Parts: sequence; C-alpha cells; structure tokens
Amino acid sequence: MNKTITIAKMRPDGTVVEVLPDGTERPIPQQPMRLMTETEVHEAAMADPDARPMTPAEWSKARRVPRTKTLRRSLGLTQEEFAARYHIPLGTLRDWEQGRCEPDQPARAFLKAIAGAPAAVAEALARRPA
Repeated sequence: MNKTITIAKMRPDGTVVEVLPDGTERPIPQQPMRLMTETEVHEAAMADPDARPMTPAEWSKARRVPRTKTLRRSLGLTQEEFAARYHIPLGTLRDWEQGRCEPDQPARAFLKAIAGAPAAVAEALARRPA
C-alpha cells in the first residue's frame, strides 16, 4: 500500500496551498474531487434513497417551524437575554432549541413576529400597560 501525505495550510487571505518537502508552497488545484456532470449528480442522487431530493409535494407537507436558536443567535443574544427580552420562560426556550418540544401555533406566530421586527416586539413588551 502506498501512502501519500500532503501537507496543506491556509494563508491569511483564505487560499489553501500545498507545502512541499523543501518548504515552498504551491496552490492546490481548484478542481472537484470527482468529475461528474450535473446530470450524473442528479441521477446519482435519485438512485440513492437516502440522498434523494425532496419533491415539491414533500416540500409542501414539510413542517415550517422557526429555528429558535438561529433566530436568537442572529440577534446576538444569549438564551437568558432572549428569554428575558421576549418574556419566554428560559426552560421553554431551551426545550425548543434542544428539540425536546416544538413551539405551538401561538409561539410560532410570536417567533415570526420577533424574526420580522425584533426591536418593535421588544419595545412593545417593555411598555407598561396604561
């Protein structure tokens, strides 16, 4: 068995280069690992039941739930900050993020409102009732 060891490093500009035995560097070729046409890729995906693309009918049936953790992170908030700002019990938020349970319909609507206008929702919740 032949073994080939390639040493590579990433430059500060993000390019990846191969480090040769003498210490010099050369760019790693930008070619796909496997040369397949788009048609071949599609046929291979369709033949593999685990990699088959979803059909439009499957997409229409798929449950669309706001990704709570993604939303929270996009706002740059910790779980504690998000829960306090939007008056969500911390345990509930953690359950949603860890997949132990899913937000019910009113909670999904609330999360969509937060995603659409986070500052406005936080401002509305911060106001004291008249």
